[in-house]
Parts: sequence; C-alpha cells; structure tokens
Amino acid sequence: MAFTLYSLIQTAILCTNAIAVLHEERFLSKIGWGVDQGVGGFGDDPGVKAQILNLIRSVRTVMRVPLIIVNSACIALLLVFG
Repeated sequence: MAFTLYSLIQTAILCTNAIAVLHEERFLSKIGWGVDQGVGGFGDDPGVKAQILNLIRSVRTVMRVPLIIVNSACIALLLVFG
C-alpha cells in the first residue's frame, strides 16, 4: 500500500470512528474512565484523564453526523476507484 494523502485521511477517519464508538457504561467505566471519574473541583486545572474524557465526549457529540457522511463518501470512493 502506497503512502498517499488518501491513506492519511482514511487513517484519521478510522481513528475518529474508534473514538466515536467507545461506550461509557460498557467499556470506559470498566477501565475506570466512567462518567463520575475525572471530575475536579471548581477552579482546579483538569488533569490529562479529564481532558481525554472531554475529548471522547466531544467527538461522540459533534462528529456523529459528519462521520456518517464522510464514511459514506469513503465507501463510495472505494467502490468506484477500487
């Protein structure tokens, strides 16, 4: 497989899909990253764990519809151009 711009874009889409499908109750809470973990007090700087949990929640919330569209476009491109 050649190292092309399309393969980089496809890798980014696959990583975003992997983040988007993580389920808090079934997966993240088992490893200690549930809803109630990572909550700091007011005025405290959030730790790395809290920031990663925020990123996961944001990706799931914001990227749901765009990921459907981008995944459909990638599938169509693969079907047309092989």
